[in-house]
Amino acid sequence: MLYGLGTNSRTQTIAAVEVAVGAGAKDSGCRDGPAGFRQQAEAELRARGVTLTWRHMPQSLRDAGASPLDVVASTARWTARVTRNFVTKDNRFLVVGGDHSCAVGTWSGAADALRPSGALGLIWIDAHMDMHVPETSHSGAINGMPVAALLGYGAPQLTSVAHRGAAIDPRHLCLIGARSFEPEEAAFGQRHGVRVIDMPEVQRRGVKAVLAEAHAIAASGTAGYGVSLDLDAFDPVEAPGVGTPAPDGIRAADFLAPWSELIKDPACVGIEIVEYNPALDRDGRTARLMQDLVMAWV
Repeated sequence: MLYGLGTNSRTQTIAAVEVAVGAGAKDSGCRDGPAGFRQQAEAELRARGVTLTWRHMPQSLRDAGASPLDVVASTARWTARVTRNFVTKDNRFLVVGGDHSCAVGTWSGAADALRPSGALGLIWIDAHMDMHVPETSHSGAINGMPVAALLGYGAPQLTSVAHRGAAIDPRHLCLIGARSFEPEEAAFGQRHGVRVIDMPEVQRRGVKAVLAEAHAIAASGTAGYGVSLDLDAFDPVEAPGVGTPAPDGIRAADFLAPWSELIKDPACVGIEIVEYNPALDRDGRTARLMQDLVMAWV
């Protein structure tokens, strides 16, 4: 199991994976996110009865001196091996990024492990759609491409990380919170039938209702699902420590209770929290929010 040392124990353990990659972002400071999170929040988590046991990304992947795509692809292959192993052994996991390109490895590995039993569903909570391919990207940043890569589109190095072809079927994918994206991404999503619940719809219907719909999409007809959360989904007032903030985001007070319900479902194989940039945080606000997100799982 991911967490729990027995019913009589006061301590719960979470298997955590550090994916300290920043090569996919225009501002690489998010590669310090896992270390910054440990420094800011780990002691408080222990005091609240939660211990994180870490698998650390090899330093050699960070310092390879290769192109951003090579670094992201190598990191994805390593991450996929780790998450595949967790899911194969029925151990739930927490991935802490790093930029959102790490999701290519996280969910490619999880999907590969589940493949003999069925498909992997995925809930993607983010201010951005991340559905660019290299030909449509305005910035060239790879952290704007992971959803497309998981659907089987984009650079070959990213579309065959753990299994040749798509890791995720668009029928089992739901995006929540989008409010900063390019027309090409919206067209890609429409073309492939991806359910996108943008921020105006979140505000109109409420977080609880849209997470319930996302759960239905990701859990129906699948062998399990994962949740990938970019911290820029939140309003910058509450999560300033991100590289690409967008105004008018989700408020934590509305989010934490339905988030807890979503990730405590036994069908949830793992969660991923990404894009924390400690250099941009203010008064530790983003790190404390991450701590609350993790505590919601226990």
